[in-house]
Amino acid sequence: MPKLIERATRVEAAGTPPKVIREYIGRVNNGTDALSIARMSSPEGWAEPGQRPEFDEYTLVLEGTLVVRHEGGSIEVEAGQAVVTSAGEWVKYSTPHPGGAEYVAVCLPAFSPDTVHRDE
Repeated sequence: MPKLIERATRVEAAGTPPKVIREYIGRVNNGTDALSIARMSSPEGWAEPGQRPEFDEYTLVLEGTLVVRHEGGSIEVEAGQAVVTSAGEWVKYSTPHPGGAEYVAVCLPAFSPDTVHRDE
């Protein structure tokens, strides 16, 4: 039987200035570790530490621009575009442009602070 997810749970975000993470599916909101789906509201100037996660991440930008740095350079992902990062590769996300960004992130398996491996 289908299960309705009535609301998201707000999850604390890494980086500054703070961004808002609303997890709909994942370890926090409904206890699944299979995958996570979250909507991000990221302000202009936000950046988080680099990371080398143990999960694949699929990101769909709804509004604004998300910058994804990687070991080979960087990618600017604009509204209507998506980016896929693979487990084990180093990435660093930011929203330096005016207006920040709204985006949806899907992590497979689910995001976990224990498996994201952020830079010191």
